[in-house]
Amino acid sequence: MKTMQVISLTMLFVLTASAQVLKFGRCPKPAVQANFDATRYIGKWYEIMKLPTAFQKGQCGTATYSQKGPGVIGVLNSELLDDGSTNSIVGAAKVKNPAEPAKLEVSFSGTPPGPYWVLSSDYEGHSLVYGCTDFGLFRMELSWILSREPTIPEETLENLHSILTSINVDVSKMVPTNQDEAYCSAMSP
Repeated sequence: MKTMQVISLTMLFVLTASAQVLKFGRCPKPAVQANFDATRYIGKWYEIMKLPTAFQKGQCGTATYSQKGPGVIGVLNSELLDDGSTNSIVGAAKVKNPAEPAKLEVSFSGTPPGPYWVLSSDYEGHSLVYGCTDFGLFRMELSWILSREPTIPEETLENLHSILTSINVDVSKMVPTNQDEAYCSAMSP
């Protein structure tokens, strides 16, 4: 048990230092999007807000999804860095269990797969994504609010925050992503 505590504390310090959201306790098991339809999810999404991550440092974030095969979605994440350069990464999201198609695992070259659970999406306006990984006594949470447009109605944002709050995600830790058209023009498709 002592070894587990040392590992957990080490993970706490490492992840806290790299701006991850780390909390005591095990991951919740939230309800996901009922009857999730991956073909309707395909296309470009703008990142509106996120829980801070060590692997996303820029603004103007987008995620573009494409159909790769049955149960497999291609992923292209892009962001604009402070120096004006674009940072992009390609990966794949796979359905783990066909009975729960909204519970995907996403992986990028050289990284282990991580949870990508679609909690809510109307496919045309918003998507709420949540991921959580247990590390002994702690859990690391990730969440993104996405929109088909660079902005999202305030009422929709409040509804999505309510969903996260219902599973004890601290929405005050979420940071907005700059999607200002003039600022993001360097990232044109």
